[in-house]
Amino acid sequence: MLQFPEPMAQSPDKPTNGSGNAPPPLYCPNCAREVNDPLTCGDCSAVICRQCGTPLETSDELGIG
Repeated sequence: MLQFPEPMAQSPDKPTNGSGNAPPPLYCPNCAREVNDPLTCGDCSAVICRQCGTPLETSDELGIG
């Protein structure tokens, strides 16, 4: 049995590298709705709509306003 003289380091409760931020919502221009459960293409890593297969966009890429 292995024994360690000191307890192993624990992960912090809150990440300090900014990775705790939520990703921006994604929008399907074909379905005209926000997508909460996107798919990722295994070949090109594109994030696509689960309903129609259109590549998704973030709100800052929409060009609205």
